Amino acid sequence: MSDLGSGDEGISGSKYNVANMEGSSSRNEFESSVKGGSGVEQELATKMLQIQSKRFYLDVKQNRRGRFIKVAEIGADGRRSQIYLALSTAAEFRDHLSSFSDYYASLGPPNTDNLPEDGKLKSEMMIKDYRRYYLDLKENARGRFLRVSQTITRGGPRSQIALPAQGMIEFRDALTDLLEEFGANDGGRFKGDLPEERHMKVDNKNFYFDIGQNNRGVYMRISEVKNNFRTSITIPEKCWIRFRDIFNDYCEKMKKSSDSITAEINLPTSSNSLK
Repeated sequence: MSDLGSGDEGISGSKYNVANMEGSSSRNEFESSVKGGSGVEQELATKMLQIQSKRFYLDVKQNRRGRFIKVAEIGADGRRSQIYLALSTAAEFRDHLSSFSDYYASLGPPNTDNLPEDGKLKSEMMIKDYRRYYLDLKENARGRFLRVSQTITRGGPRSQIALPAQGMIEFRDALTDLLEEFGANDGGRFKGDLPEERHMKVDNKNFYFDIGQNNRGVYMRISEVKNNFRTSITIPEKCWIRFRDIFNDYCEKMKKSSDSITAEINLPTSSNSLK
């Protein structure tokens, strides 16, 4: 089954047609607030991805407030929709794409006879200032796709794109390339070699320890995989020592408790001590 699905679920008609957008005061106000105010914009780079029947443009732009990424989706019928991401939000989105891709890979073949009631398979939310982004991996009769919706708390239209699930890795890699070239000043980034990944198996579970880095710093992702189902947590490097101390504290307490129980079991009885 194709993962085409999707894209326009929740987006109807010419409301999102480019020609009908022009001249809309509410849209202009919305774009201005999202992009950081008025002023001359400079386009720094662009990437185009063809994912199934859709084209996606990732444009790095700059204005007086800084740099941001505009993501535009153009469907097979020419309809266009777009969202705007601050670079820090784009980095967070990139990390979520890895998580969603792992989850998508763990799913079995689509079963159109047993679709989720609301179509949602996995969801996340990102918050940046007064903007919220809702990430929903969904499934419908045409396939699986990631819907990314952007809203602002001050009112204004909801903007959204839909990315076929099979294209999430390609989209993530393109976003990574742009962030590495145009991301925030990396003067504080770790310049050395990051530790290699580690793996541990306990009973029927596998644990993976992966060290990565983005524009917010170094992090550790700990993933638990059981029966092809993966769950993960991400720990920023600045928290590692505290995380280790808490973990060591529990280890020490469990060891003391275990040693105490062992000592009680091995204590000689009163009758034995009199012999």
